[in-house]
Amino acid sequence: MDQQTNKISNPPTQVPKTPQMNARDYANDMLSTEKYMTDAYATALNEASHQALYLDIEKAFLDSQRCQRELFNLMFEKGWYSFEKADTQKIDQAFQQFSGYSSQFPYQQ
Repeated sequence: MDQQTNKISNPPTQVPKTPQMNARDYANDMLSTEKYMTDAYATALNEASHQALYLDIEKAFLDSQRCQRELFNLMFEKGWYSFEKADTQKIDQAFQQFSGYSSQFPYQQ
């Protein structure tokens, strides 16, 4: 982790800077496509009226979701993705905010 910027990252794998797509460009394009596909599959799952169709879409959704995660992990390992270290106070504030929402759910335990 880079202490000065609070970023969590790996050293970036260098790619050629040319007009042609490189490995990072292809990986980013595939990751974006898988994200859009999982969103579309989720909508289709919500609207499927036939059980067999639902199960087929569910399998495609899970395959796409796994692929998305593998691409994400690859890009993080290659140093093409980084994260900001979360501030503990901000996490606590968000937790408090969203735990209050649970009282609005009709199925209280």
